[in-house]
Amino acid sequence: MVTEAQVWATLEEIPDPEIPVVSLVDLGVIRSVHVSDGAVRLELTPTFLGCPALETMVRAIEERVPEATVAIVNDDSWSTDKISAAGREKLRKAGLAPPAPRLAQGHSSLVQLQSQVHRCPYCGSTDTRLENLFGPTPCRSLRYCASCRQPFEQFKTI
Repeated sequence: MVTEAQVWATLEEIPDPEIPVVSLVDLGVIRSVHVSDGAVRLELTPTFLGCPALETMVRAIEERVPEATVAIVNDDSWSTDKISAAGREKLRKAGLAPPAPRLAQGHSSLVQLQSQVHRCPYCGSTDTRLENLFGPTPCRSLRYCASCRQPFEQFKTI
C-alpha cells in the first residue's frame, strides 16, 4: 500500500514539462495529496488557465502514480509565491532568474518589471534591464545584465 510520503517523493521526481529543472512540487502546482484505502487523490492547480502543459503534467503523474486520480483545481489561482525555496535556487542555477516577491497590493506592475530589483542569475548584479516583456512562455520576460553582459529569462511575478 502506498503512503502519502511515498507519493510526495515520487512527485518530487516529476519535472515540469516546460521548465524541467524544477519538479511539479518545486513549482508549487501540487496542492494536496490524499491517500485512502490504496487510492490516491491529487489536487493540481495549473500555473495559468489554458496552460499547454497541463495534459502532460497529468499524464506524467498518472504514469508514475498509477493509482492516482488527478483533480484540476481552477477556483484558486496559482502564484509564483508557491515556488519552493529549493525550486527558486534550481531556477537560478539553470540561468533563469526566479520571480521577485509580489508587491504589497498583490500584483506586479510594469514599473516593477522595468526596475533594477531583478538579480542576474549568473553574476548576481542588479544592473539589469528589461529587453522584452514577452519571453518564450507567458510567464517569462527577457532581461539583460549590464555587468556580465548575459541575457537571461526572468520569471514574471504572478
